[in-house]
Amino acid sequence: MKKRGKRYQKSAELIEKDAIYNLDEAIALLKKMQFSKFDETVELVLRLGVNPKKSDEAVRGSCILPAGSGKQTRVVAFCKGEKIKEATEAGADYVGGKELADKIAAGWLDFDRVASTPDMMSVAGKLGRILGPRGMMPNPKVGTVAQDIGNIVKQLKLGQLAFRIDKGANLHSAIGRVSFTDENLKKNISSFISAVKKAKPVSSKGTYIKSAYICATHSPSVKLDVKSLQES
Repeated sequence: MKKRGKRYQKSAELIEKDAIYNLDEAIALLKKMQFSKFDETVELVLRLGVNPKKSDEAVRGSCILPAGSGKQTRVVAFCKGEKIKEATEAGADYVGGKELADKIAAGWLDFDRVASTPDMMSVAGKLGRILGPRGMMPNPKVGTVAQDIGNIVKQLKLGQLAFRIDKGANLHSAIGRVSFTDENLKKNISSFISAVKKAKPVSSKGTYIKSAYICATHSPSVKLDVKSLQES
């Protein structure tokens, strides 16, 4: 078992044993546990009541974080012709086609999100083994493949969040920074929860969101009351 530092252990002492917190309490506690010199990322973790081994119960989607993600998102856009100008003017950091795909295939990964027009998916699609495991593969289901490439780029730059369930039926998503106001963190979390609920598989039965935790980069996790979380 990994040995935790003194600061981590001191932060953990602030969490009551077996306690479940509402969102306001959890955010206040998270900020009280902040001890790093940098602005830590706040992450929300949900355990869903679905079977990820069943294709019809896979959960994936996207949402816009109203308060942004707290970091600059570097966007790659696969497009050609007049769409190059459209993507560039919308704020894409890297725009191109085969030459850009070859650069990524050679190991270049200095970006955060990837978008594509439908006619360029034959190029982008060859990067599935590289982009797929990193959650960056363009996909129409999460809004990163469309003819309106300029709008996609703008949304990604504003903080569009893509999410996908893992093998353990968990969703891990960065929803802001510790420096965010409580209200902005709550706005982002509310948007994320709404998107996750909207992505609920039709075949899913029983409790959908089984548990939820919030944490910062170097802090212990705080267990959230799921009912109040969904109502907030």
